[in-house]
Amino acid sequence: MPDYLSILKQYFGYEAFRGIQQDIIESIGAGRDTLGLMPTGGGKSITFQVPAMAQDGLCLVISPLIALMKDQVEHLRRQGIKATAVYTGMTRDEIIVALENCVYGNFKFLYISPERIASEVFQAKLRHMKVSFITVDEAHCISQWGYDFRPSYTQITQIRKLLPSAPVLALTATATPAVIEDIQRQLGFRQVNVKRMSFERKNLTYTVRQIAITKEQDIEELLQKIPGSAIVYTRSRKDTREIAEYLSRRNISATNYHAGLTNHEKNERAKAWQEGEIRVMVATNAFGMGIDKPDVRLVIHSDVPDAPEAYFQEAGRAGRDGLNAYAILLYDQRTARLLRQRIDLTFPPIEYIRKVYEDACFYLQMAMGDGYGVTREFNLEEFCRNFRHFPVRAYNALQLLSRAGYIEWADAEENMSRVMMLCHRDELYGIHLPPRPEQLLQHLLRTCTGIFSEYAYIDEDEIAFKLNTDAQTISQLLIELSQRHIIRFIPRKFIPYLTFTQRRIETDAIVLPPAIYDDRKRELSQRIDTMLGYIATKTCRSRYLLKYFGEDMTCDCGHCDNCSGQDILPRFDEDSVRQRIIDFIAINHPTSILDIHLHDVPESIVGRVLHRLLQDEELQLSDDSERHAD
Repeated sequence: MPDYLSILKQYFGYEAFRGIQQDIIESIGAGRDTLGLMPTGGGKSITFQVPAMAQDGLCLVISPLIALMKDQVEHLRRQGIKATAVYTGMTRDEIIVALENCVYGNFKFLYISPERIASEVFQAKLRHMKVSFITVDEAHCISQWGYDFRPSYTQITQIRKLLPSAPVLALTATATPAVIEDIQRQLGFRQVNVKRMSFERKNLTYTVRQIAITKEQDIEELLQKIPGSAIVYTRSRKDTREIAEYLSRRNISATNYHAGLTNHEKNERAKAWQEGEIRVMVATNAFGMGIDKPDVRLVIHSDVPDAPEAYFQEAGRAGRDGLNAYAILLYDQRTARLLRQRIDLTFPPIEYIRKVYEDACFYLQMAMGDGYGVTREFNLEEFCRNFRHFPVRAYNALQLLSRAGYIEWADAEENMSRVMMLCHRDELYGIHLPPRPEQLLQHLLRTCTGIFSEYAYIDEDEIAFKLNTDAQTISQLLIELSQRHIIRFIPRKFIPYLTFTQRRIETDAIVLPPAIYDDRKRELSQRIDTMLGYIATKTCRSRYLLKYFGEDMTCDCGHCDNCSGQDILPRFDEDSVRQRIIDFIAINHPTSILDIHLHDVPESIVGRVLHRLLQDEELQLSDDSERHAD
């Protein structure tokens, strides 16, 4: 048996394994197909990175999370471990360079997106690689019963045929009993072998609260009540900005995060939050994967997620250090209606999907019978404007067409700028450059690992910040270095790509199999019912969630709002607060509403009741100042 603990200490800096990490490592290390079920924050990456370092050859890692792939590759490289990645959005040359490095370069890790598995280039190169084992991350994506089923995952069976002796390690943080069984069947497990870590979080208190007046005020009160680092999840980018601004005005340090930010903005905000400079991160579900901050005390959902799996993962980012933490879900009277609307938005009518396909072909000027293998830039905003489509509905139609195999869809965030050195290292000594391009070149050489053998991803905004200039100047300098044939520079594009995986066909011939449309639509409806049931249940909330994942608790948690019989915040009798404010004014004669304080009532409650008193004209503001009460 290899000394896995020494590898853990040497490369990853940990003194001991956590939970079932060692059980999974020993199982896959012994060559057994293994399914590891570990909750969010359980340390999944260690379970394949440690045994891979103990074996000859490379570990093939299949993952749908491109941003996470990039982060893990960079992290491994910083540890001196050779790793690379292949995914949608890379050029053919980039892909070939990366794959050939894995054939000849003694690489230990090759990360690949499931969409790339079926390509002839990949499969041809794979035959010449020495693969120790295959890791399938987010393995629930291979099951049609999983909440994030991706047809491209079914291509993994081809890899097993090409590498019959390589065992498979499947990893997921959320899976129902049906999904657990389906994962093993889809991946062709040679024997049933499930390593399960209990999903129970004894230190996490689940609470559901009906919004009193506004979600912003409820969030503020919760943050005043519960100290420490926090995440607020919301569905829209607009809400992330507005809630963060509201909290900042109330002297609670907050920032926002969503997929539309530049990489520099994302990195800076995530870093400030992780290092404690910012207390609250207000974010869409784009935030969280790969984030390892153990001391999050509070996770608030201001909108109800449409899947228990998503809620469980996001709520589970609180309290990873084992100390008391809270997961609080806010809802209002519109919640059920809005959740039901998501079903129609996510699964628009078949005729509408066909119309989007036809309009996309017109937009890209693709003739009938043409298009196989053609990739074009596809500006979704312009497309929706030209053909009068609602963006969310059109986006989901394109996603369904992609899952059905008619097109391939690559999001804009995948297309970052890339550079690769064209000169040999020794040749650089004979090149004389002006100070500014020389400074940029030195920065690239210091920060871009493997730049002489493969493309490195860069962020012009981040480089500009470090070199005390602007992104436009950096782009111009990169073009100058490219024109001098020192580097090859591929500028970033924020326009997605659309690839036709079949020739253009008549719209009537578009068929969405039940596994893509009807079954998935029914599954979403059932998941929404489960979330609505979670809101309405009077039983232990932890027991309710764990039962969904097939885990029976022997007793109630004892501290969720249903078990304790208490709300995390006291509900104030606003009639009583109203009378106390009137009495305070009569006794103290304040000259400004800012002077009105009730020592045991939060300022947000006082402000809310004052607003109603003014609306009902029980209080009047003086003419000379809106801050003075008469």
